[in-house]
Amino acid sequence: MSLPKQLRDESDFDQLPNDVPVSACIADIEEKKGFIYYFMFVMEVKNKGGSKYLIYRRYRQFLTLHQILESKYSSEDPQSYPKTCTLPQLPGKVYIGNKQEIAESRISELNIYMKRLLGLPTWLLLDDDLRIFFYQTDQDSQHLPHNLRRLRPPTRKVKLIQPKTDQFSSPRAEVMFEFRRSGRLELSLKTGDVIFLLRRVNADWLEGTVNNQTGIFPESFVKVIKPLPEDEGGVATSASSYSCLRCYMLTSSGVDTRDVCVEEDITIQPSYSDLLARMRDVFNMADIALNYRDPRVTSSACWTTRTSA
Repeated sequence: MSLPKQLRDESDFDQLPNDVPVSACIADIEEKKGFIYYFMFVMEVKNKGGSKYLIYRRYRQFLTLHQILESKYSSEDPQSYPKTCTLPQLPGKVYIGNKQEIAESRISELNIYMKRLLGLPTWLLLDDDLRIFFYQTDQDSQHLPHNLRRLRPPTRKVKLIQPKTDQFSSPRAEVMFEFRRSGRLELSLKTGDVIFLLRRVNADWLEGTVNNQTGIFPESFVKVIKPLPEDEGGVATSASSYSCLRCYMLTSSGVDTRDVCVEEDITIQPSYSDLLARMRDVFNMADIALNYRDPRVTSSACWTTRTSA
């Protein structure tokens, strides 16, 4: 890149508003159990002003954004918009397979996609649709993430400490799975090692000492033998609240009953298509008909399923 062009690009970037997104990465995936079963990507976004926040997006929202940007800035139709650019390639849609495995496999590809997308010319960062996609909605801000395996928590600088005389009376954990650190603040763990616990960093990470080294590590890789006292940083995690919907399928041989756990408010009636798809998945049968009553028509609304003739 020539020096004049580099200086011009830096000047354009400096003039961007502070709320424009400049980087984003996927911290984890989150399972959503409802009438439609799917996974969402938990993403940490950083804007030009330096602020960081979490947003939650499905793959189809990535696809919608990509299609909108293609329609605007594709070089095939320069008449619509005077500015054009080559957009990064979005991972293709997968129709068959385990949903969790599909979501996990997309993480690295989507991270590359977002890095290249937000690295395009600065004028594209001002696109309304792109900014809306990376904007933290009220629903995003109120959502509490269950787990952020790929996002290391903020940490403090640690130093080596001398082992206590009576270490085996201290909180400790045994390493169950090998863990290789990705930064100097983390510990590398070997199966069978005993870690002496110092404090809890957050719901998923602990700080401890092993082999005269102190650092942080994910709790999911160890088995806690003696937990930390609650008054020394132990954090109690609350379980997610679920509602339960009882479903009936009428067949020639009788009534098949299933209970479906959902995260949504059970007083909210789903759409016909969502409920039918969910019932087919629950009863593992495609050839069913749904007895669906709209509560706006009758106060005695009910949702049942039956086999179709």
